[in-house]
Amino acid sequence: MLIPVLLISPLAQAAQQQGGSPWVMIGPIVIFAVMLFFLFRSQSKENKKKQKMLEEIKSGDRVVTICGIHGVIANVKEKTFMLKIADNVKVEINKSGVASVINSKELAKNE
Repeated sequence: MLIPVLLISPLAQAAQQQGGSPWVMIGPIVIFAVMLFFLFRSQSKENKKKQKMLEEIKSGDRVVTICGIHGVIANVKEKTFMLKIADNVKVEINKSGVASVINSKELAKNE
């Protein structure tokens, strides 16, 4: 917080020397702070939503990985999933590698 105070002080002094109000320089800083607040808030919501999705995944769920592989969850482990991508083909992926869960409504819509 020391840096913004150091930046505001010379700007406020310059505004007073020119006959303006020091509050004029604070406006853009406040707007920037509000933008940052909403940016971090939206990221926080997305992270919570993804964490909830990963916690609710169970065996038998159809998922899509980050790299686009479609498959069915065969086994849930502590930090990984066993993903069945074809008959007799299973791969182990990290939980963070799941991009989305495909529900039955999405399947019917795509077919």
